[in-house]
Amino acid sequence: MNAPGIPGRAAPPLRVGIVAGEHSGDTLGAALIQALRARVPNLECFGVAGPKMVAAGCQSWAGAEELGVMGLTEVIRHLPRLLRLRARLKARFLAARPDVFIGIDVPEFNLTLARGLKSAGIRTAQYVSPQVWAWRQGRVRTIGAAVDLVLCLLPFETDFYGAHGVRAEFVGHPLADAIPLQSDRAAARRALGLPQDGVVVALLPGSRMSEVSRLAAPFVAAAAHIEGKMPGWGFLAPMASRGTREAFQKEVAQLPGAPAIHVLDGQAQLALAAADGVIVASGTATLETLLTGRPMVVAYKTSAVTAFLLRTVRLVKVRYFSQPNLLAGRGVVPEFFQEQVSGAALGNALLQELSDPRHVAKLIEEFSTIHRRLRRGGATRAADAVLALAGRTPVEADART
Repeated sequence: MNAPGIPGRAAPPLRVGIVAGEHSGDTLGAALIQALRARVPNLECFGVAGPKMVAAGCQSWAGAEELGVMGLTEVIRHLPRLLRLRARLKARFLAARPDVFIGIDVPEFNLTLARGLKSAGIRTAQYVSPQVWAWRQGRVRTIGAAVDLVLCLLPFETDFYGAHGVRAEFVGHPLADAIPLQSDRAAARRALGLPQDGVVVALLPGSRMSEVSRLAAPFVAAAAHIEGKMPGWGFLAPMASRGTREAFQKEVAQLPGAPAIHVLDGQAQLALAAADGVIVASGTATLETLLTGRPMVVAYKTSAVTAFLLRTVRLVKVRYFSQPNLLAGRGVVPEFFQEQVSGAALGNALLQELSDPRHVAKLIEEFSTIHRRLRRGGATRAADAVLALAGRTPVEADART
């Protein structure tokens, strides 16, 4: 394949530096790489990658799990290691000179790195907006100085950036494309070897060890509370890693009279599809639950110091923290924060959610409306925006291939 106007000379590769954090960033990064490669087969990607990105052809300089740090106190504890890693990455990216650098999520890490690369003449983008519209809104100036473009997953984010003169594009959410508009409960139960009848509750206490260490006990207690009121209900708990599985199972073993909980290795989307209701940690999993069309109760628990600062300094500017409520613009699902998170509170809330079939039907209808709004071919749109930022419009990219 030849470069336009230069017979016999192959088009130069598109060289993309990427830093993605955790499981969700790995998923987004892999989909983006695949969409870019469909347009530019001569693609080179390198940086911080998870297993899905590596399988998609990204050279890994460090693992995405190294950036799985949550909360203010947790970041402080890991700060020396993270600063050393960021310094090493900056040096390698400056030496490699990618056509474009893309930070995927983990904004605390990526934006400082992006700013250093942008000042050296490298085009930069942030894929997944920080929740700057929700708290510490003054950060928008820092974001504008660090990146040339913000790729937004949620539709209301671009209005905020536009009001502050920062270039942003709503690309939709790849999960909305990946998850069908109607999830097949019967097929999911067959795949997991579950009976077709009976009510099933999925427990998703998070993908990070820090989340599971705080939420496993109240989630198990919630299952016990539900079983005490509704004997015969089943429970599923998909775990993101061996470490989180062991931490969760330890809590199950320590609770006298804990119900039988079918613990899965991964398979979160299958578990959600098989379930009738979900108790879930705040984060991307709440969006997955919405897209699967399942009623849910959301829990968020952080360190005492982080919670104190969030409350007393009044950093948070929105009423809700879960993605379903933010997307709906109102409280459509119950939220529990910090000391509100208990087995009885979570269990009672889910029982209440599932008690009224008309409420469930209305909730699923609203979830479906949001699902359709987010279903925009997210990875494809993000790839086109990256190509344009790198100076290769999608049309030019097709011509080069």
